[in-house]
Amino acid sequence: MFSGSITALITPFTRGAIDDDAFQRFVEWQIAQGSNGLVPSGSTGESATLSHAEHERVIRLCVEATAGRVPVIAGTGSNSTSEAISLTKAAEVCGADAALIVTPYYNKPSQEGLYQHYKTIHDSVGIAIIIYNIPGRSVVDMSVETMARLAKLPRIVGVKDATADLTRPTRTRHAIGPDFCQLSGEDPTIAAFLAQGGHGCISVTANVAPAICTALQAAWRAGNLTEMARLRDLLTPLNAALFVEVNPVPVKYAVSLLGFCDPKLRLPLIEASPETRTTVRAAMRFAGILD
Repeated sequence: MFSGSITALITPFTRGAIDDDAFQRFVEWQIAQGSNGLVPSGSTGESATLSHAEHERVIRLCVEATAGRVPVIAGTGSNSTSEAISLTKAAEVCGADAALIVTPYYNKPSQEGLYQHYKTIHDSVGIAIIIYNIPGRSVVDMSVETMARLAKLPRIVGVKDATADLTRPTRTRHAIGPDFCQLSGEDPTIAAFLAQGGHGCISVTANVAPAICTALQAAWRAGNLTEMARLRDLLTPLNAALFVEVNPVPVKYAVSLLGFCDPKLRLPLIEASPETRTTVRAAMRFAGILD
């Protein structure tokens, strides 16, 4: 079972290329700060603009730096089933512990199409699979019923739920059972998601405040609701600030303020606006992670 605070990692670039050293230093810091897992080459890592070779390289760099200390869940999704299989096989060879596979974007498949997409990937690889359901980016929304069908396959072990529908965790739990791993993909609602039966969060905010995000998860598991509420409130401005522009624009800027990367992104994304920078800095100061 994957649980706790799992960071959806940014990908540092220098002069347009992946900055290997910066990425591995960032991974090391994430582990030192207590993150419970890492997700390389996801949407926060600008996977849409990575070549296949770069995609594999980011995963390999993460696995190498992590050295088995925390799970690595590699982003390997595509709107092409054959491409998703290729990326997932590569992640498996690299030594990733699981693959995070987004629902196919743009194609708008039916529920049966979604089922066949994931089943075909499942049957082609030997790695654990986490479904990434994010209608806001992919348009299509996997139903609880389709997810329950997929959960019967042995290597489909969980979901990253970015629907922002807080009825989903309980409905999914009733349909599939408590052992199906439910991870939030929405930092602002994580406390409520946990209370509704979730197991953790694949977090954008954890790029910037990994220790606080991990502490919130630990407080929940310990039953310390007062501390969880304090940490939730501490993170609230930051959770909002990191989404005032499309992810990962604000978080890339925030991580640059911590000294781990250049704030530049790959086109068509551009650097954060002056207004966003002001909002991000204020939220980081409120959380106590920036002077």
